[in-house]
Amino acid sequence: MIRPQNPSSVTLAQLAAQFALVAHAQPGWEEIAVTGVCADNRQILPGEVFLAVPGARVHGAIFADAAIAAGAAAVITDRAGVELIAADIPVLESANLDKELGNISAAILGNPAQQLSCYGVTGTNGKTTIAFMIDYALRQLGRRSGLSGTVVLRLLDEEITAQLTTPQPADLQMMLARLVELGGQDFVMEVSSHALAQGRTRPIKFDIAGFSNLSQDHLDYHHGLSDYFAAKAQLFDSKNSRRAVITVDDTWGRKLAEMSAAARPHATAILAVFTELPEHDDAVVGWQVKNIAITATGSSFQLVSTDGRELAMHTKLPGDFNVANAALALVMLLEAGFTPAELTAALHGEISPVIPGRMEVVGTAPRVVVDFAHNEAALRKAIGALRDTTAGKLIVVTGSAGERDKEKRPLMARAVCELADMLVVTDDDPHSEDPAQIRQDLISGIPLAANWVEIADREQAIQWAILQAQPEDTVLLAGRGHETVQEVGGHSIQIDDRVVARAALASREAGATQ
Repeated sequence: MIRPQNPSSVTLAQLAAQFALVAHAQPGWEEIAVTGVCADNRQILPGEVFLAVPGARVHGAIFADAAIAAGAAAVITDRAGVELIAADIPVLESANLDKELGNISAAILGNPAQQLSCYGVTGTNGKTTIAFMIDYALRQLGRRSGLSGTVVLRLLDEEITAQLTTPQPADLQMMLARLVELGGQDFVMEVSSHALAQGRTRPIKFDIAGFSNLSQDHLDYHHGLSDYFAAKAQLFDSKNSRRAVITVDDTWGRKLAEMSAAARPHATAILAVFTELPEHDDAVVGWQVKNIAITATGSSFQLVSTDGRELAMHTKLPGDFNVANAALALVMLLEAGFTPAELTAALHGEISPVIPGRMEVVGTAPRVVVDFAHNEAALRKAIGALRDTTAGKLIVVTGSAGERDKEKRPLMARAVCELADMLVVTDDDPHSEDPAQIRQDLISGIPLAANWVEIADREQAIQWAILQAQPEDTVLLAGRGHETVQEVGGHSIQIDDRVVARAALASREAGATQ
């Protein structure tokens, strides 16, 4: 857990007064000062508050004794948690714990987000790439930034592997406090729909919020696309962001832009990449991408705004969807106040950060690419990005995660078969689901004339695809990207698609030289 090394402190009396907490404690509790907050009893340090939160299976209050033994100075919980705790340390009860977790955590740590410029990116696809691009540009501009997303948590040069796209409230606020302590100026975050629905980012008010696109995903959690959209749209409420940049290439983006423009036109900018700018209020800034030139070595394009700004840029990241990703990242920076001249000078006309597991090329002859694409729209974009630069066949190895949206599985397989030359159906992260049934769900979407094979074991599937491929072919390993642990029936299996692919390529090379 990332935490500040020299934290500030707040008294329990101050917290109780600010959040109307009811104290269950012996006299003198009011003057106890706390220096941090944690919802995991295994990571709590002396002097911190333990947040005893109800979970999906058990209430966190059952771990209060362990947290107290580790040095917790107080426990904050709800009414159900109070009834489970018998402790000598103060227990403070919140009537709205689920809504106040972030606010309480931030108050304990001195509201660190208020001392940073915050960028929040949401959408179905592209969040990781866009966040990496913003962070990369900020660093090139000489700024001291932090990044939170699916791949990594990074504070200046401190880096740890991410567990969730958007951290839980206590973890997030501790991380922000550490970033401030290190002298950070900016914070870039991928904001997931789950996090928005659960209020994990409260009370951060993002200076710039960006929307990429929306397509079917996470419908195991959300009740249909409208509910999924509503969760994303929360980021663009004036309570959660100061300015919005919205890509309007799809129906959902145009709907969000209309909502934002109606509510706060002077705080809304819209971006059209592959479509024309729709009619909009004069108070809304419009950005149009022009002169797109896509080659095997990347893409060049130009950004032009309705208020007279222009910026030319190139990215080595493959595919037209990375033009859209780069355009949104750049417009978010421009709307944050950086000038085209500043970005041109800092980036030298090029925005191409290395992004683990995002269209990451791990071998040539055959070309092997690892990508996180795990829904129909992302697969279509990834395959489309590789199709024109593949001289031979395009082979796709993919599966689908268990305990997730089942409806997308046949759509994924159909998309691959329509666009690629070969589909290898394999396992992704089955979790507690039957892997064979997940594969069958995928197979049910395969057209009759398609070329496909089923290889359950992912490592074997990757090896087979690479060893079967011809030098002029492309093998796309889709679905897991940067991930290194596969969850199967309660067991964790170490597997990194990139490592397996490199081993298969080495084996292929060794066989060719014998």
